[in-house]
Amino acid sequence: MTTLQNKIDFAVIFSVRNANPNGDPLNGNRPRQNYDGHGEVSDVCLKRKIRNRLQDVGEAIFVQSDERKNDAFKSLKDRADAQEDLKKAKDKNHDLFAELVCEKWMDVRSFGQVFAFKGDALSVGVRGPVSVHPAISLNPIDISSLQITKSVNSTTSDRKGSDTMGMKHRVDLGNYVFYGSINTQLAEKTGFTHEDAEKIKQALITLFENDASSARPDGSMEVKKVYWWEHNSKLGQYSSAKVHRSLNVQEDDEHQVNDTLEELEGLAVQVYDGQ
Repeated sequence: MTTLQNKIDFAVIFSVRNANPNGDPLNGNRPRQNYDGHGEVSDVCLKRKIRNRLQDVGEAIFVQSDERKNDAFKSLKDRADAQEDLKKAKDKNHDLFAELVCEKWMDVRSFGQVFAFKGDALSVGVRGPVSVHPAISLNPIDISSLQITKSVNSTTSDRKGSDTMGMKHRVDLGNYVFYGSINTQLAEKTGFTHEDAEKIKQALITLFENDASSARPDGSMEVKKVYWWEHNSKLGQYSSAKVHRSLNVQEDDEHQVNDTLEELEGLAVQVYDGQ
């Protein structure tokens, strides 16, 4: 398979209803907000969800979360060190090492990865072609905070009473949008193919499937639309900034999303509804 030959830009619109899309550990796990009160979902959180969807369909993933891992390794270092060909290449040929890790794990050839672990003499960095912006809500969000209790003590030695209080936070209703791009020059370096791009697209369309938790019940987060621009050249006819700016997304007083697109000459766009 040949590497990706056409630059790609994309945008994703999604909604949040009575859920915490991305808690801030430095703020009591409240949903993330910027200084203007708009909700925010970090690019790291979004990449985690993309990785999970790729893993769900059988792709080999290097950065696996502990609760979803499909091997016995307890750390990234263990997962990398278990590959004998990588151990031989790392200290001798960095280019070969980078090529091997990109072949083995789709998230590495998509997002890149720094292989620098305790005890290693040298580190190897891989830059990936897929970049993802943070998601920002269209309007400032309203956050509800609820006090919760537990009905029993966790252990018999627990001195706290069974009515120990805690807090749970949620976004009542919000619509978010995020953007991204796939760079062909970096795709050539990692071996990222057009087939890989299609898998990323499907992951975006189904981003919140199999993602339920106490903070995000099933159905509380929904992909509304995915915009997918595929240019006709490696560099693209337009800059990513101009392509992203051609999509105007607004939210009315009833929390309905109104998205309009400025046509860019010679650049086709595919629009998908979330599943």
